[in-house]
This record gives sequence, structure tokens and C-alpha cells, in this order.
Amino acid sequence: MDRLPRVTLLDSTLRDGAQGEGVSFSVTDKISVVRALDALGVDIIEAGNPGSNPKDAEFFREARGLRLARSTLAAFGSTRRRDTRPESDAQLASLLAADTGIVVLFGKSWTFHVRAVLGVSLEENLAMIGDSVAFLRSAGRRVIFDAEHFFDGFAADPDYALACLRSARDAGAECMVLCDTNGGSLPSRVAEFTRRAAVVGAPLGIHAHNDSGLGVANSLTAVEAGAVHVQGTLAGFGERCGNANLSTVAADLQLKMGRDCLGPGALAGLAGAVRRVTEIANLTPDEGMPYVGRRAFAHKAGMHVDAVRKDPASFEHVPPGAVGNERRFLASEVGGRSVLMDRFRRILPDAAKDSPEVVRAAEALKKMEGLGYQYEGAEASLEILLRKAAGSYVPSFKLRRYRTTGEHPAEDPSACAHAMVQLEVEGRREISAAEGCGPVHALDLALRKALVGFYPSLAGMRLADYKVRVLPGTGATASVVRVLIDSSDSRDVWTTVGVSADILEASWIALVDSYEYKLSKDTQSETRRETGDEHADDDDAEDLGRACGA
Repeated sequence: MDRLPRVTLLDSTLRDGAQGEGVSFSVTDKISVVRALDALGVDIIEAGNPGSNPKDAEFFREARGLRLARSTLAAFGSTRRRDTRPESDAQLASLLAADTGIVVLFGKSWTFHVRAVLGVSLEENLAMIGDSVAFLRSAGRRVIFDAEHFFDGFAADPDYALACLRSARDAGAECMVLCDTNGGSLPSRVAEFTRRAAVVGAPLGIHAHNDSGLGVANSLTAVEAGAVHVQGTLAGFGERCGNANLSTVAADLQLKMGRDCLGPGALAGLAGAVRRVTEIANLTPDEGMPYVGRRAFAHKAGMHVDAVRKDPASFEHVPPGAVGNERRFLASEVGGRSVLMDRFRRILPDAAKDSPEVVRAAEALKKMEGLGYQYEGAEASLEILLRKAAGSYVPSFKLRRYRTTGEHPAEDPSACAHAMVQLEVEGRREISAAEGCGPVHALDLALRKALVGFYPSLAGMRLADYKVRVLPGTGATASVVRVLIDSSDSRDVWTTVGVSADILEASWIALVDSYEYKLSKDTQSETRRETGDEHADDDDAEDLGRACGA
């Protein structure tokens, strides 16, 4: 049986993704994203449009010193302007100056856009495409041609849309990318038009947007119809509703369709790469993303949990470790002791459902939920609760007291609050103070300042998100609140919870859990390194064939 051709992936996080609302990359950010994508093994990184802004031009100058292991950088730009020779066109000159091995060149393929937007004749547009590709090829660049609005253009005038592809092909473009620029096509149309585009006799690609929620579906459909090149953004963010989520596309291609796209073993770094890129973009990760989100392998119902513990394939379509993710059992009133058993066995491997420690943990969980705690979204706090029930929890520090003050109006908004903490650490009294842009920020800084001398790894920890919810059934300013704090380091993100009628106390409880969890996690990692058992919990590889139906 002939092996299906490999699918080339092009990531446009630094170009199309940067057009998403709230996204802005510095030059340093862009280099960090390039390194993350290169480590993952993405074939082509579309790193920006050097003719559009000084930052992208500066990036390409800086990027000349990069030594990439797997990826190739590409500059992005448009065909020449009307009534301009290629050698006199500033846009094309900027693409050559970027000095990348590949140029992604876009041109119009919809008659409506040619006439109404460009304001040129159909013949002139074909010449603009052919002249531009030929000019870049004569300068030694590989060229990928993005046929903008191809699916709308093909629906309006199939012959002209195909003529645009032929113009690029004849001038030397190596791949013709069919762009669903408005994101409005259905998979049936993508499949039909991609098959019909094969008449040009050149490799085809797909560039799908997600305006109809079909970016991934249209990308996979195009591959089934013959495309061998897929463009998207690793975490799916981009202009309007975003681009095809390349992390989902890559996992589907390799695990479901048997199509190589990242190389052996690369998928195991997928979840980490998505988190890294999202963090650099200063966005909150979408935890509901397929494969890589924290909820992708989260189980809550007791019967589901019990089934997964017996055989993960019962409720998981692939093993979490295959994509660098992990299984999570959510503790709640509907989870039962099956959830606690799974978590408890990480602490006490021989625990049984009727063990005193498990009974004690179940009672503690019920009591805390009665007070307003909720642990299904705060697993770090849950682990600490379980360690207390198991008798294995030893606090890293003890609070003697804390105090916060604020001032309004403040001359400096970043220092409008002050905090003092007094702790006992390893038998010593430690006092620290800090100022911040709010009392919780100031408390966090003061606590870190007091502890980092004892625990240096805390220097790499930061608060990633802070949420407050007023609990139902409580009244006005006397309300009980639940505080959730997301914290992160270079490897992980974790969530802790605190509940109180005093918002500062609730915040302090969540802060303490966050620090304690970080220190516990570091201790466990160090123990695994010393024993050579860093992957003790990773049993997913042996489930891969069974869960994927192989």
C-alpha cells in the first residue's frame, strides 16, 4: 500500500495571529515564538510582513542570526502594485530584504476584489501575480502563492480563479494555497473546489479562517481532497474569529488520518508549545481546546471516572500523553470517591475506598464545599486538602500576621497599596513589605520577598490570573466570595481557591495554597530526578494504539 504524502504545516501566529484582537508581539516575543515552533517541528514559520511595519522589518534583521533546527522562516507580502514593475516595487523589495528562503505571496483570485478593491482589470491582476512570483524566483526565493478569497472567487468565476493559480504556477510558485479568507465556506464546498483545483497540476494548500467555526474541519477536508499543505496558527487566535487551530489540525492529521506532519515524537510537545506561545502572546489559554486544553481530558462524573480508571479508552479518544497533556479527575459532589481514589493513590499508593484517610478526605471535601469551596477548577488546592487528610502535609511557612493599606487617589497607580507580612520559616521569623497596584498584588510581592531567600525557585513563579465570584445566597457587601488564583512557572499552570466573607482573607488563602503547591511540586520533581523516575506517571504510550483504534 502506497504511503500517503506528508502534509506540510505553515504557522502564521506571528503574522495572521498578530492581527487578533489584544495580540501584540515585540521583536523579542517573536523570536521566542519562533524558537517554540522550531522545537515543535513546524515546517514553515510565516514570521510577518516586512513591508507593513518597522517592527517586522527589525525582526527579520534580527532573525538572520537564528539557527533553527527544523523550521524555515518565511516573509509574507503582496503582489506588485498596479502599473509598477516588480524591480521598482517597494513591497517586493522588502520581501527580498527580509532574506528568508521562502516568501509567501498573496494575490487576488476573486473578480469582485480585483475590480472593486484593486481597481484593475482581470488581465492586469494575472500579470501582477505572474510578474511578482517570477521576480522573487529569479532572486532565488522559494514562493508559496496564497490565492486570497479563492473559494468565494471560484464560486463566482471558476475559470478566473483557476487562471490565477496557473499564473502563479507558471511563474514558478511551488504551492498554490486556497484561502477561505472570509471563513464562510462549508466543508462540502471546500472539498468540491479543492478537488476541482487539482486540474492546475500543482501542489495545493489550504488557509482557513474560523468565522463559521469550521477552520479545522475545512483544513482536514481540503487534505482529504488532495491538499498537502495546511496553514493556521498554533493556538487558533487571529483576526476576527481566528484561524484554523494548527494544534488540533496536527493532532488530527497524525493520530486520526495517518498523515505525517510534525515528525516522530513531536506531538508529545504539543500542549507545552501551545501554552508557551499563548503565554508569550499574553493571552489566557482556552482550556477547552481539543487535545491541548486542560479540560480536554478532564472527567467529572463518577461513572466516567470509574470507567476511565479501568480502561482509559472508555472515555478518551486518544491518550493524553500522546499530545503532551494529562488526565484530570475533577473532584465535586458528582464525582464520588472514584475521583478521590485516583488523586489519593498519587499520595498513598495503597489507599482503598474505605481507608481512614480517604474517608477523612471525603468528609473534608464535603465540609469545604458546604462553605463555598469548589475544587473542580482548583486542583492545586485539592491536592493540598488531600495531603492534609493523608497526614503528609507539612507547611513550608506559618503566618503570624499580615497587614494591607491603600491610598486614593494615588500618585503612582502601580504602588497604590502596601502590604506587610510576618512569617515563620524554618524556625526563623521573617518580615517583609511590598507595594503593588492593589492589596492582593502587594501581598503576593511581600510573600514572595519573604520566602525567595529560603526557596529560590519561587522567583520563577507568577500570578497569571485572579478571579472573584460572589457566592449565591449571600447579601450585598456582606457577601461571601470565592477567589480563584491561576499561577504559573516555566512548565505548569495551576489554580488555587480561597473562600471568605473577607476578600483579602480569601485571596490570602488562595495565595498560600499556590505557594505551597509550587514548593511541593518542586520537591516531587527533584525526588524523581534523583531516583531517575521522571516519567513515573506517564503510562499513556502503551494506550495509544488501543485508544486510536489501531
